[in-house]
Amino acid sequence: MPASETPEAVVDRLFRQIRNETWPAHLNTAERAGIDLVMLDADIAGCVTTWLSNNGCLDAWRLTILRRKLSDLEQVLPELDEADNLRLWQLWQQVAQLVSETAP
Repeated sequence: MPASETPEAVVDRLFRQIRNETWPAHLNTAERAGIDLVMLDADIAGCVTTWLSNNGCLDAWRLTILRRKLSDLEQVLPELDEADNLRLWQLWQQVAQLVSETAP
């Protein structure tokens, strides 16, 4: 992260990149490491959207969810490949990590 960029600016930029990524249709019913990928994507997106809407603040409940989803994502990543749009999941990992690290 460039020193001149706030965590909110970085997350916003990465989140815009995520929204431009293609969602592979086969993921609509996919699980990796026993984790539903649609729910993983949706849960992280909900926490990040809330964090952005609240100027970089996340309540304790959502922070717990985000950290749990980050752990799930770390289990899922080794099982993903390019057909699963690996870049999307790597971006989610960056965003979730940044948001969880900036929480009080």
